[in-house]
Amino acid sequence: MLSIFAPRPQGLAKVGGSADETIPSDAIWLDLIEPTPAEEKLVEQTLRVDVPTREEMREIEASNRLYEEDGSLYLTATIVTKLDTDLPESSQVTFILSGARLVTNRYVVPLPFRRFISYAERHPLICSSPALLLAGLLESIINRVADVIERVGADLDAISVDVFTPPLRGRAARRDFREVLSRIGQSGETISKTRESLVSIGRLLVFVQQTTTQQFTNDTKSRFRTLSRDVLALSDHASFLGTKLSFMLDATLGMVSIDQNNILKIFSVVTVFLLPPSVIAGFYGMNFEHIPWLHIEWGWYAALGLMLASSLIPYFIFKRRGWL
Repeated sequence: MLSIFAPRPQGLAKVGGSADETIPSDAIWLDLIEPTPAEEKLVEQTLRVDVPTREEMREIEASNRLYEEDGSLYLTATIVTKLDTDLPESSQVTFILSGARLVTNRYVVPLPFRRFISYAERHPLICSSPALLLAGLLESIINRVADVIERVGADLDAISVDVFTPPLRGRAARRDFREVLSRIGQSGETISKTRESLVSIGRLLVFVQQTTTQQFTNDTKSRFRTLSRDVLALSDHASFLGTKLSFMLDATLGMVSIDQNNILKIFSVVTVFLLPPSVIAGFYGMNFEHIPWLHIEWGWYAALGLMLASSLIPYFIFKRRGWL
């Protein structure tokens, strides 16, 4: 799908979106979403640019993602999408600065793009040049990443409370650590993809500021520098959360081991308590004629008393030494 936007006094406005149409002369942004061959051909012939394919956009090398060609600037960044689901995904978005127009090529519909379009429709200053459009789109993406990092931080705080806070009286002492591990895994996957996106955007911003093809205004350069500082700060915070995630994972696994040890401890203590009565019962179960108290009326009471005493004495010893 091809969406064509042009600046208007009230803000950004959609003025077309069909491969059969010609691109208006005042168009400033051409947004390709899963474009058809006809739409790609229209953009390439009008702007004399080469729109990269989906496979080319997935290239890892910086030379294939960030480059200048025939006076146009080609920028491909990795954007994390579906952040409100349990399975976030990474996708590539290409920005092409060609003269007085910005071209975006994408195969996803991320929330930052929708938010930016809605914002630009009411703010004409932000769409006065393609460079400002690029800065606005990148700022919207970075703000979305910041929201996600903040959410992951809040989730980690909640997980920390669940792991380290002892259960209150009257509540079940047993906690479902499988659910905790699942939450840690989801947070880890999210923070990993956001860090990947931040690294990609950071490389893009450095390349843009070093380019000589496009002549940016001082205001645009200042915005790019501000975005670079934001990306650096968010990357540091994402690294901190990654370290905290590793700590929470180790702590959760340690709690699982403690619970398992407590269960084994109960079996061991019960075995110790029941071992002396079992010996006494086995002694009186032997088929011999001469056994103490065998033919005495109160003999079996005495045997029961010995069994009870042999269980209670170890219990009090363990209790006194703090082993229970």
